[in-house]
Amino acid sequence: MRTDQIIMGIIMVALLAFIAWLPALPTQAADQPAAKPAASAPAGGLSIAAAGAVGDTLQACVARIPKDATAGQRMIAEQGCKQEADARASFTAVPGR
Repeated sequence: MRTDQIIMGIIMVALLAFIAWLPALPTQAADQPAAKPAASAPAGGLSIAAAGAVGDTLQACVARIPKDATAGQRMIAEQGCKQEADARASFTAVPGR
């Protein structure tokens, strides 16, 4: 009977220690500073239409492709721009809009 009480006491102490340690986990991640601040929008580029916006054109979309893109990346981006332009043209061709 005495060994049962000792084992039960050890289990209780272990559980209490675990419960006391548990709340410290989430606060450790929150205390770490951010790696770098978020980038802000350039002041001069605010008049440019956003990607996928109604005023966006095929030429503007192609112009946003980075100059250092590989040939494959450029091809995929150009296809995406063409698909967006086609979708935009079909949407504006609907009567009543």
